[in-house]
Amino acid sequence: MSFENLEVWKKSSRLSAELYRELKELKDYGFRDQITRAGLSIPSNIAEGSGRATVKDCSNFLSYAKGSCGELKTQIHIGIEAGYINRVLGERWLSEADAINSMLAGLIRAKRSKIKAVNR
Repeated sequence: MSFENLEVWKKSSRLSAELYRELKELKDYGFRDQITRAGLSIPSNIAEGSGRATVKDCSNFLSYAKGSCGELKTQIHIGIEAGYINRVLGERWLSEADAINSMLAGLIRAKRSKIKAVNR
């Protein structure tokens, strides 16, 4: 299956684009760069993993995407507290990040089950 057909890729790509749109005027360039890079890393790692030759490599890149999801959530929390991100918008982003995280966890479990089945 192509990564473009994965709901988790679609959802994370939309979130990444929204981060760029909503934060484009933020003057704290370091924060803006960090949060947008974390958001961009999620769909990018999903795509990169889908292009890998082995299930193990794919699983590893999905794990990287999951890690970036945690990084993004941390930055959203900090952005809310620093006044960079409207609380309502930030809470919605956190909810989306939680959904993406859960979807990634399920995909990783499925990939790891394939690895175990091959190794038996």
